[in-house]
Amino acid sequence: MTLPLIDRDWLQDHPLPPMEEGCDKNGRGRALVVGGAAFVPGALLLTGEAVLRAGAGKVQLATVERVASLIGVRMPEASVLSLPSDADGEIAADAATLLKEPIDRCDALVLGPGMSATDQTETLVRALLAAPRDDLSILLDAAALTSARGDADAVRAHGGRIVMTPHPGEMATLADIDIAEVHEDPAGTAIRMARRFGSIILLKGEESFVAAPSGDILHFKGGGVGLATAGSGDVLAGIIGGLLARGAEPVTATAWGCWLHGQAGQLLSESIGRVGFLARELSPLVPGLLTGV
Repeated sequence: MTLPLIDRDWLQDHPLPPMEEGCDKNGRGRALVVGGAAFVPGALLLTGEAVLRAGAGKVQLATVERVASLIGVRMPEASVLSLPSDADGEIAADAATLLKEPIDRCDALVLGPGMSATDQTETLVRALLAAPRDDLSILLDAAALTSARGDADAVRAHGGRIVMTPHPGEMATLADIDIAEVHEDPAGTAIRMARRFGSIILLKGEESFVAAPSGDILHFKGGGVGLATAGSGDVLAGIIGGLLARGAEPVTATAWGCWLHGQAGQLLSESIGRVGFLARELSPLVPGLLTGV
């Protein structure tokens, strides 16, 4: 079966919300990124920059207290929220109370970059999913999405406004199957999980698939092996999160994010080399790619 491709024709048929002249930074969209840990503070920087490069007007980064001030100095464009941590330097479950007000003020929540899968993470994710809002889009990445594997009802309660971005290993965990089964039928697996969770699923890989709860699915063939590098997924999460904050519908934001990330990888493979470029070099290419579509 030939699947619809995410390409320039698809993007032109599914444009992003217009950015009006005179729009202030709040009108361009507000994103909150929750993640990081004492031993991987930089993941949040990659995601936060990508949010702004995708056109959102404001970003707040929430991470463990011991590295929050360093994050704030490194990224002066972002406001920073300090969160309690557990003994291992991960965000503690009781951080959910501190996050309630910032979430109420944002248009998109990106949850998971740089976080590890622990019991505390599962409790935190469950608490943050407990209050659906019609005007809030959420992206679950990395440990946050695998932590939600037993909470399909909570994810479905958000009415299709949650995006989940697993790579094949995370998809195997999410679906409780062997990774070989994911590789054998990536499109079918993505559709089944989209229906189970009532969410948008982006199954990342050499070829990526964007599946909706309706059973509709899109295929992206671009990117390249150079994108298989540390931090690349954090950038992808930020691009999609920024587009969600701007008001793009979840399928549209996910498909555009997938294409922008892949095209940035292609450009770097041509200018630097097939492999060896860094995740932090992807985001600066996004504004030009957005302009060129």
